[in-house]
Amino acid sequence: MTKTVIVTSHPYDGSFCHALMAAAKAGAEKAGNTVDVIDLEADHFDPVMHSADLIGFLKHKAQDAQAIDYIQRVKAADHLILVFPIWWELMPAMMKGFIDKVVFPGETFDYKKGGTGMASKLDRLQSTTIITTMNTPKSLYRWVFGNAIQRALVRGTFMKMGLKHIKWMSCNMVKKSADSKRQQWLQQANQIGAMK
Repeated sequence: MTKTVIVTSHPYDGSFCHALMAAAKAGAEKAGNTVDVIDLEADHFDPVMHSADLIGFLKHKAQDAQAIDYIQRVKAADHLILVFPIWWELMPAMMKGFIDKVVFPGETFDYKKGGTGMASKLDRLQSTTIITTMNTPKSLYRWVFGNAIQRALVRGTFMKMGLKHIKWMSCNMVKKSADSKRQQWLQQANQIGAMK
């Protein structure tokens, strides 16, 4: 049975991000997948890397109890979905803290011999999908602001740590979008959730 883990970060339950998460969850459930939702806001996750966390990073052993729980849940995933808004061209602090504390040496990846690369320890993971919302036009985000999520998260984190089959669904100009466009995005999120 396919296990889908959805990680979401948005402080408002009525947000379009929340609707996208719910659509992905519904799609996964309809497809018969087991679904585990990690809601960073609801969990009151502490995104800060404290000194103990940094020492743990050097020793390749996570220290934060909540992060350790998240690591185990992500390790059980066949499909990982991240849903979050883009604020000031980047992810919110909660999601950045999740990356900092869960993409962790000795836990979810190892360094290759010689230190020239990384190898994923997420042996079950078949695919990763990032779903974001923003109010910036797509061309402006790409050509003026440097496509920060593509550079920092897709390539600079997930590809760097050895993950394969990574996709990014970007919902741009959400505030000005028509209901028909939002329905298309929700249908896409539903289909993403249904992936086997």
